[in-house]
Amino acid sequence: MVCTRKTKTLVSTCVILSGMTNIVCLLYVGWVTNYIASVYVKVQEPISEKKLEEDKGDTLRIIERLDHLENVIKQHIQEAPPKLEENPAEAFTDSSLFAHWGQDLSPENRRIALKQFQYYGYNAYLSDRLPLDRPLPDLRPNGCRNLTFPERLPEVSIVFIFVNEALSVILRSIHSAIDRTPAHLLKEIILVDDNSDNEELKEKLKKYVDEVNARKPGFIKVVRHSKQEGLIRSRVSGWRVATAPVVALFDAHVEFNVGWAEPVLTRIKENRKRVISPSFDNIKYDNFEIEEYPLSAQGFDWELWCRYLNPPKSWWKLENTTAPIRSPALIGCFIVDREYFQEIGLLDEGMEVYGGENVELGIRVWQCGGSVEVLPCSRIAHIERAHKPYTEDLTAHVRRNALRVAEVWMDEFKSHVYMAWNIPQEDSGIDIGDISERKALRKKLQCKTFRWYLVSVYPEMRMYSDTIAYGVLQNSLKSDLCLDQGPDTENIPIMYICHGMTPQGGPIQNRKSKRCLELQENNENEFGFQLVLQKCTGQRWSITNVLKSLSS
Repeated sequence: MVCTRKTKTLVSTCVILSGMTNIVCLLYVGWVTNYIASVYVKVQEPISEKKLEEDKGDTLRIIERLDHLENVIKQHIQEAPPKLEENPAEAFTDSSLFAHWGQDLSPENRRIALKQFQYYGYNAYLSDRLPLDRPLPDLRPNGCRNLTFPERLPEVSIVFIFVNEALSVILRSIHSAIDRTPAHLLKEIILVDDNSDNEELKEKLKKYVDEVNARKPGFIKVVRHSKQEGLIRSRVSGWRVATAPVVALFDAHVEFNVGWAEPVLTRIKENRKRVISPSFDNIKYDNFEIEEYPLSAQGFDWELWCRYLNPPKSWWKLENTTAPIRSPALIGCFIVDREYFQEIGLLDEGMEVYGGENVELGIRVWQCGGSVEVLPCSRIAHIERAHKPYTEDLTAHVRRNALRVAEVWMDEFKSHVYMAWNIPQEDSGIDIGDISERKALRKKLQCKTFRWYLVSVYPEMRMYSDTIAYGVLQNSLKSDLCLDQGPDTENIPIMYICHGMTPQGGPIQNRKSKRCLELQENNENEFGFQLVLQKCTGQRWSITNVLKSLSS
């Protein structure tokens, strides 16, 4: 799993800071949780129609620097595949699969391609017809071609994780690894099948593995789970079988580019406590074309969804696009010294399926004395699925996993995770499992605080202090409307339809002007009301979670 675009349409979580002078609405769009309204809220006056001036703040300027990253991702990631319509002729007319591909296919072949697309989340029909050893464009920065590396580098075991993957996609991953990794550096390939029920991945895959091992005994090892364990525990299963000094943990829908291995192994040889991510490019799910992604660091928002970051200023000052990029976190696939990975605690096997484990590993490595890097000269292309067919409720798993990370590693900042997910810190109703072993690991490794991590490693991350309440803000005058973030580029709050909240609260009053944030009837507004700052009339607001007394 690599970081993919995830758009949410939920009503924003609002945060009330002490003093009642600042309301922060968190709008979740794209990769990043955008804390856009992080300045004093501006609201329309009852009479004036003047457009209020926009104040973007430091956080928005950071987001603007990432606009070019948003532009390179064009597909929307859905939680579940669309259902096949009863009429096959209509089923594929509006499918994203055929937007840029397949116009020349017969109706029957379109039906077959669509069925496979719904099953895999990418164009398996096309993949089956592409060469396993197809060439890739060399997308490394120019200076990478002139770099030299030590003659003696550690060997690497490449682990591929899959469940019900298209066989041709798995085989192309294997071929690209073999073809583009120097033979003396690639010790073995390990396939971890997380209990696939696809018959093609049994006999046909076994036949392929046997043919390879007949030429090079023991080169490909296969681990098959008797029940589905999820990506997190599957990666640990692969690590346990690996024997090379370095282990590379990847999804089984990638293609390695030329020269990917030497930069990684060199950095790990220099310092075994470095955890390395390659730079990723996109294999488009519909036509399998390679789309170049900009160089970036890797981070996360307070929900612990992964996100791409603009490289830090220190990297830009080097004026060397081949230099390693210091990264606060990982977005999924990574390479690590095999023994160090065990010393640092592997992955948190108390997590479910996947989501958050990459963030947890990055935080843990940094806080416990290691470092994380992204290497521009090591490039790997990865399929970003149009939908994820192997889990019905990924969000629930990520939320649970995020709370485990918060409770073990984030100290007083764990409240930010609860705020982002809009759930109470006490009696959340979410069973995160036993975390005693992970807390003991942190103590054993004598790790630094999360505050140190935010200040020293991830200063771009927005921090909130003196928070007294958070959640959905609902007004007593119109109980089905809630306060929400305005348009992406504005800082003017709006009203939106409410959902799911427990009322707590009172009026919202500015202590200096004594005016209140209230609703006023306006027939020209979509919902019949507009937000105004006016003389208080007794309207009350309720908010989901209260941390401190609202009257203090």
